[in-house]
Amino acid sequence: MEKKQLLQKLAEIVGKDDIRTSEMQLQEYSYDASLIKGKPDCIVIPESTLEVSRIARLAHENHVPLIVRGTGSSLSGGPVPVRGGIVLLTTPKMNRILEIDIPNQRVVVEPGVITLQLKNELAKYGYLYQPDPASEKTSTMGGNLAENSGGPLCFKYGVTTNHILGAELVLADGEVINVGGKSLDNPGLDLIGLVTGSEGTLAIATKIILRIMPKNEGVKTLLAIFDTVNDGANTVSEIVKSGMVPSTLEMLDNLAIKAVETFYKIGLPTDAAGLLLIELDGLNDGLDRLAGQIIEICKKNNAREVSLAKNNAERDQLWTARKGAFGATGRLRPNYLVNDGTVPRTKLPETLRRVGEIGKKYNVEIANVFHAGDGNLHPLILFDERDKDELARVHKAAFEILQVCVEVGGTITGEHGVGVEKLGALSLLFSPADLNALRKIKRVFDPDDILNPGKLILMESESSERKEVVYA
Repeated sequence: MEKKQLLQKLAEIVGKDDIRTSEMQLQEYSYDASLIKGKPDCIVIPESTLEVSRIARLAHENHVPLIVRGTGSSLSGGPVPVRGGIVLLTTPKMNRILEIDIPNQRVVVEPGVITLQLKNELAKYGYLYQPDPASEKTSTMGGNLAENSGGPLCFKYGVTTNHILGAELVLADGEVINVGGKSLDNPGLDLIGLVTGSEGTLAIATKIILRIMPKNEGVKTLLAIFDTVNDGANTVSEIVKSGMVPSTLEMLDNLAIKAVETFYKIGLPTDAAGLLLIELDGLNDGLDRLAGQIIEICKKNNAREVSLAKNNAERDQLWTARKGAFGATGRLRPNYLVNDGTVPRTKLPETLRRVGEIGKKYNVEIANVFHAGDGNLHPLILFDERDKDELARVHKAAFEILQVCVEVGGTITGEHGVGVEKLGALSLLFSPADLNALRKIKRVFDPDDILNPGKLILMESESSERKEVVYA
């Protein structure tokens, strides 16, 4: 189908005012928060499941790639139209909280709802949606589902898949199905579990059913300062070994601390090797005792200083610094690549040491911000994209970091997904038989490879075609 005819058909579905085709608009939706770029043919803005279904059917019948996009905060190239096609934008019109069911502790949302928007609305009822990606101010619920997003609270409360109970899905050919539901342990195959984390390659979520929880009675937030990262990592292991389950165990290394302090000026010691942010929540009874135990563990592991936030203002300040760490690090150099691997907690000291060695090998600076509780590292490799030699070294360093994660018993992503960036790293983790099994699932849902093609898993004919992308 010619582009002009395609646009005419799309206008019949959503109206011509909800189609974007100007050069500036196409450029605006050609990238996300990664280094990947790809220009779409058009952007379309639906407002209902019916419109999404009709768009999907049109794309399917004409073999046009269809890519769903929220705000574009993905860090792996997930919503980038690397093969052109239609970008289906959810945030302008499919952004409603459809139901808040407090008695059953459930909410129903559309995919364009911003994470923080949902949290702020639930706060009025004294409730929480626990997953908390650091990008919560901009990330959407549809994007969280696609990437199976985590966040600082995932150590205690799990990631997105632990809080999604059901969804209304539009399949690649436009058929609409419902999977899961408000109740627990629905019969049949766990299709919602399969779709969550599939990076938009299997189906399009148009409604999402979420589990919510009452706000905790009390919270204690502690900050521990260390002269070595190893001492901080060992502290994390001992806290977990003791049987305590903090909601948060977050670490920043020296370079990240300097970036945060330069930006926020909250009094962090810029000579410290590591900073550990620890948070406890639950009933007020017992929290002081647990906080005291954690302080003792920190001191036992050579913490230079341990402090307890005295009020909500101090707590908010610490969290602003942690969730703004990526942005603050961006002030150090023109660009950075956010890597994302996960290792066993006990392997954190070894992994961080080897990350440092990789940085020296390729002469690149690396700041480390990580969810220490579940071993999820986010090495931020700093560079200037105008320096092509440095950019090439950054890609090599990023790939070797993923190799290290796999070698110590971990994996190539904790929450940012494979997208395009990590396609070349899949072979580090999966055998040819493993990859073929994933392709079989993709073919069942999307035999013509219409939905978000070129992401997460490549079909057989492409298996060598795109290995040059980023992590080759």
